[in-house]
Amino acid sequence: MSTSPEQRPTDPVDAIIEQWAQVRPDLDTAGMEVFGRISRLARAMGDRMEKAYARYGISRGEFDVLATLRRSGEPYTLSPRQLSGTLMLTTGGMTGRLDKLERAGLLRRSPDPHDRRGLQVTLTVEGLRLIDEAVGAGLAEQTEALSALDEQRADQLADLLRELLIATER
Repeated sequence: MSTSPEQRPTDPVDAIIEQWAQVRPDLDTAGMEVFGRISRLARAMGDRMEKAYARYGISRGEFDVLATLRRSGEPYTLSPRQLSGTLMLTTGGMTGRLDKLERAGLLRRSPDPHDRRGLQVTLTVEGLRLIDEAVGAGLAEQTEALSALDEQRADQLADLLRELLIATER
């Protein structure tokens, strides 16, 4: 059962849409209604995630490196090139993150036994402990935000966003 427009709560995107309707009633703002909200939601959740990870002494970018190593499974080892490709980072950007995480004792770099020119990046025991705690904290933030929707609507939203993402990335 859908809420009528008069009963629906409003958000800042509604105000923007209304302003456009006043000055350019000829515009179709349906895309702005969707993508404006996605953008604002991504920014708000990004801020919440940054705060959650800061409690562990890491940034979102550093979380991404540790989480990628963790998701790779035992022995939690990837090459810097594999990490850069997965995270869509330049090698320079990756090097800075790896330097900081290595100094903190969360990962180690070692020679690749299969390629003497290459390196391997491996989670340390401390890095594994930290990422397991940090991912739980991040998921708790996401779950709390998603609690505004019942399970059926949250599943529906995930399905709709998947469809939109696939269509947009084609």
